[in-house]
Amino acid sequence: MKKIVFILIIILTVIACSTASKNIADNSQPRKAKSGDTVRIANDSLEYEVIIIDNGFNTWLASRALPRNYYTLAYLENKNYQYVTEWNNRVLQPHRYNPNLYEMTIDYRPEIHYGYEVNYLIYNYMIYFQNTFKQKLAGYVPQQ
Repeated sequence: MKKIVFILIIILTVIACSTASKNIADNSQPRKAKSGDTVRIANDSLEYEVIIIDNGFNTWLASRALPRNYYTLAYLENKNYQYVTEWNNRVLQPHRYNPNLYEMTIDYRPEIHYGYEVNYLIYNYMIYFQNTFKQKLAGYVPQQ
């Protein structure tokens, strides 16, 4: 059986706040993703896969993310390690951090070379997540 080791990020985004009077707790309810809301990168030869299901990420990636090869692979790997470490810490503290935002841990290992595309997608999802949900995982967050 094929071993898929890497990452499964399933974040069902919150229902968009239609009025300013809605309470933040109402904003944390997940909604079902549409078929166009999924970004999937798979490398069958390396057996790693990234699946991101999040309303709005596809559009954000196409319109706001900096182009591929803007960052070096070393930069992406370093930032991803920082972001994923903090993400996983927050998953383990559901009373302190919103469990609707931090639903599951991410299996990202710095000793494994996932390649540019996988690192690019993870990095951009982390930037999107931090800007969209006003979270700060580690250091400066670009306002792309």
